[in-house]
Amino acid sequence: MPDDDRGAAGPHDGLRTGPARLIGRAAEMGSITAALTAARAGRGGALFVTGEPGVGKTRLAAEALAAAAAAGMTTARGRASAVGSPVPYRPLVEALFLLARTGLLPGPRALGHHGPVLARLLGDDRDPDAGAASHVMVGETLLRLLGAVGERRGCLLVLDDLHDADAGTLAVLEYLLDNIGQQPAALLLVAGRAPGAAAELAARARQRGAATVLDLGPLDQPDVRLLVATELGVSPAEVCPELLRRAVAGSAGIPFVVKELVHDLAGHPDRQGPGAPSVPAGVADTVRRQAARLGPLGVELLSMAALFGRCFPLPVLERAVGRDHGELSAILRAAVAAYLITPDGPGTRPGTQWYAFRYRLAAEALLDDLGPGERAGYARRAVRALTALHPGLPGAWCAAAARLYEHAGDAREAVRLYGEAAEREMDEGAVERALELLTRAHRLVEPGTTTPEAHATLLERLLDAVACSGRLDQVPAQADLDEDGGDGGDGGDGGGGDERGATHHLPARRRAGLHARLSEIATLRGRPARARAHLDTARRLLDGHPADAHTPVVDLAAAHVELSRVAPDRLATAAALARRAVDGAQRARLPDVAGRALLLLGRLEREQDEPTAVAHFSRARAIALARRLPVLRLRAEVELGTVAASHDDRPTRVERARQEALRRGLLPLAHEAGLVLALDRIRRCAFEEARDLIHDAAADAERAGLGRSLASLRLAEAVRYAHQGRRPEMREALERLTPLLDAAPGTRAVSYGLARAFCSLLEERHDAAGQEFAQALAHDAENPATGDFGRHGVILLLGVLDGRMGRGHLADAARASAGGTRWNHQFAGLAHAVLLGREGRPEEATAVAGKALEAAGLYPMARRLCLRLVARSAYEDGWGEPVDWLREAEDYFHGAGLQAAAGACRALLRGMGASVRQRRTGTEQVPPELRRCGVTAREFEVARLVAVRTSNKDIAARLHISLRTVEKHVANLLRKTGHPNRTAFADAAHDLTR
Repeated sequence: MPDDDRGAAGPHDGLRTGPARLIGRAAEMGSITAALTAARAGRGGALFVTGEPGVGKTRLAAEALAAAAAAGMTTARGRASAVGSPVPYRPLVEALFLLARTGLLPGPRALGHHGPVLARLLGDDRDPDAGAASHVMVGETLLRLLGAVGERRGCLLVLDDLHDADAGTLAVLEYLLDNIGQQPAALLLVAGRAPGAAAELAARARQRGAATVLDLGPLDQPDVRLLVATELGVSPAEVCPELLRRAVAGSAGIPFVVKELVHDLAGHPDRQGPGAPSVPAGVADTVRRQAARLGPLGVELLSMAALFGRCFPLPVLERAVGRDHGELSAILRAAVAAYLITPDGPGTRPGTQWYAFRYRLAAEALLDDLGPGERAGYARRAVRALTALHPGLPGAWCAAAARLYEHAGDAREAVRLYGEAAEREMDEGAVERALELLTRAHRLVEPGTTTPEAHATLLERLLDAVACSGRLDQVPAQADLDEDGGDGGDGGDGGGGDERGATHHLPARRRAGLHARLSEIATLRGRPARARAHLDTARRLLDGHPADAHTPVVDLAAAHVELSRVAPDRLATAAALARRAVDGAQRARLPDVAGRALLLLGRLEREQDEPTAVAHFSRARAIALARRLPVLRLRAEVELGTVAASHDDRPTRVERARQEALRRGLLPLAHEAGLVLALDRIRRCAFEEARDLIHDAAADAERAGLGRSLASLRLAEAVRYAHQGRRPEMREALERLTPLLDAAPGTRAVSYGLARAFCSLLEERHDAAGQEFAQALAHDAENPATGDFGRHGVILLLGVLDGRMGRGHLADAARASAGGTRWNHQFAGLAHAVLLGREGRPEEATAVAGKALEAAGLYPMARRLCLRLVARSAYEDGWGEPVDWLREAEDYFHGAGLQAAAGACRALLRGMGASVRQRRTGTEQVPPELRRCGVTAREFEVARLVAVRTSNKDIAARLHISLRTVEKHVANLLRKTGHPNRTAFADAAHDLTR
């Protein structure tokens, strides 16, 4: 396989036309740069670059040459070759000729008695049978030469393709490796990883410390994305998700294959759809040449292996080909050495030996070379061997047999087995794998391939897998599902109408179930109008055709559609529909539908009646465990983990569920869990962690077309900025949210309560915050929110402070489950303390406030906001510690850059007659514990010296201030910190001031 990193233009206008940046090799280039620096300083060294074909060895060598040239070093390059007659010392001689052409090669006389050796190397009298002494002489001559051309500026010698080098060249290199250290030169030696003399030389050199070995591996997914973007001349964010998926899946991270694929697909946009042919000509030619070297039996073996996909079982192939193990083992070893295949560990049963093609496109290239008859013949032989060895097709053998039947042209049996295999995968929670199998089955369905009922079951499972995975691009084509076969408007989730579509042959009740599922998918897309259209179609199809097995599915879809409606009773109506779905699903023995309806019902009741909500979640989890429904179990875990985290503030259960959802390919569920975690990070002021969670999830949701998830994540981004007081960024985030509000209408109340109003409070715009909280309540009255926006927390506290709310409101908040969360307890508890203080019960108020502030300990910004809000009331009514609270709040707000809030705290302190610290340069260096005591930056300088028991006189001399000033600072320190003398302060502050 070619190993260079070509920069030639392709057929796509956006493809790069020049050298590209080196991607994914920062560590290796760091080692090379260090070696070049050492060479320029007269300390020579050597590096071996190894790796499989196409991984970028030659590209790295080119980058090293460019770096050396940019540093003013002399450079030379030679390459070994297996083409043509053997030429002794071929790569060395090529490098010498390059130096000669550029006028940098010293004449023979400049090398003294080594000059004749150089002349013989460059002449025609080279002796291919030179002995060991001759190799040593050649090596020493090259050392002298490198010293001469690298004098004062250093030299880099690159020798490529050393796996094809002659024995003499390798013997000379061994001498160079042992003696290069005293020369101003670096050796960069490039060789394949396959066993051979060059690989043995690299291993020996590494063992004795004569060279560093840089073994290049494949690129990871982020680097593949970057490489694709570079080849196309676009930003990484603009890379087509399908193109990236094909590049990652088809290349195994081999740069050569990635670039060939990108150039091929960019020049043929029609090949970018799922299932389109995607083997570039360059890759196909390379694979064809590698396979041909294995002989006719090798080509037959690998071609039959390619029928299984990337991985294939050796015992089945042995039986299908009809050759003994020993004969085939030799071919397999050669294929492994050629990097066509690799051992893949145990298969579906213990003792089954599996192999895998090095990258998926290699298998596809071999399949493309088979004619239809040859492919079908191979497939029939393979499936006979498979069914003979594994009767009943247990485990993953079912999917393998389905694939072979597909290649054999038996669509009916392939569809049946794909469906059975997909059901097994769904039972294990492998949703993406199930979706892949169902998609392959659906593409094979034609009239006569399957019965109407089986076709309907296939479509139902396919749509369920799409909804679970969020892979909306896998929704069957519009013509397959539209009732009218007309303009569905969504390019994938169909529409309503009469019954002339491609599914008209299915029973009405089955079509109703399909449209109910399409309604849920439209809801995921964030297209409520389309969801309602599908729901209307489903209801019409069921009218007069009641069916217990399908009515609950329609009711559940209706509940989700209701949540996208703007109406005061939407939550109550959705809950009624969810209850009806639970009852109907239980009668029809549809455990997954019953469980999902219970989860929805729990979410709707969680804010007001948490115990009942938890009971619903637990019941759904019990159903999932009893019926072995891993996706339902995971959904229940997210809900139960969210409830638990709202009280103990340990969202580890949600994080575990999110990670499992990502592993299983459940993108919408992973986004739900990620949103919970992001809001938790925001409350804790871990804003960078929240940003990473939100940005990654939002990028995935946008690429996948998950409008509902994207709306929630855009809202979370606005909340993140608001809780930092960053109004311009918050406003931009809300503008990005605006087009998505129809996808999640309940977010309007939250956008005012958790975003706009919080930002206004941090800006000391309390009138604006009051109006924004009022707007949140108004939106909630028109269209109730399912999330907490402050009604039972900060809105309650502000209402109590300004006298609009009293004990009745406090009791209402206490009755609502949302009022008992740890986040809301800090606000509600302080509201209770304010009321107690006004009632002349200061001791009780102080105790209640203490508990509220204890709950607030995990929320740095919210705690200080609470302290700032209640300080005046506490001061006037004589409870709590308002001065200390304000100093703590001022210190936090100042450090967070919230100057309006910090200034308000200072103004309140002055009004209370308390001292206000000066804000000079260096204040941020004062530890928070001392800042809260009012210690200034200058006093902290003195404190650090007092802490190590420096005398006042020595402090004055060191800080260049008068002794009287030092005495004043020390007295202030003792007074502010409450210590009786210098010794007590030093004992307490030694660790603090270090």
